[in-house]
Amino acid sequence: MKDNLLFKNSDFKQFIIKFLAVFAFLYFGTYLWIGVVAPGGYYSEFAAKYLDYISAIKTSLLFGTKTLLSFFSIQTVQFKNHIIRFVDGKGVRIAYDCVGYGVYSFWIAFVIANKSSFSRKLVWILIGLFMLWTINVIRISLFLVAVNKHWKMPLGINHHDWFTIVAYLVIFLMIFAFDKYNNNQKRNKSVSENPIKN
Repeated sequence: MKDNLLFKNSDFKQFIIKFLAVFAFLYFGTYLWIGVVAPGGYYSEFAAKYLDYISAIKTSLLFGTKTLLSFFSIQTVQFKNHIIRFVDGKGVRIAYDCVGYGVYSFWIAFVIANKSSFSRKLVWILIGLFMLWTINVIRISLFLVAVNKHWKMPLGINHHDWFTIVAYLVIFLMIFAFDKYNNNQKRNKSVSENPIKN
């Protein structure tokens, strides 16, 4: 029986270890940080006031939702506790589960675990985060419309699961694009360092 060569590859093992370490740090770190900035438990007033990046993401999602719906002449109003609703209509609250830190953590961990320059990694991370944030804004906007128009979720799947499905499909497409870009960069570097002689 042949040994699995994939797991004997040192580069692959380094990638897996780095990916899991970064993902765990970001995902579980955010989960723990929620306990620090949310009232109760290990609540810290200082952290909640100055270091609450999760609420900042929530606020940006509300702004994005309000802006997107305004393009379709749908007027909304915002309230405390990250609530947005139709004028004279129903609303939704952006809970911690709506932030999407799981898919953000996955994408950041994937890019960091790969071999590339810091600047390229930063660009790919920002592109990926913006795309995932945009998908989330579209999801929240559609859900708010659905609540007010009494639409049913397609196939009986709730909006959280739909977001996860679409987000990971986009991530896999971005992984394909990232790998293709990196391979092209390596190929171009190899050609420039070893030019073909006539």
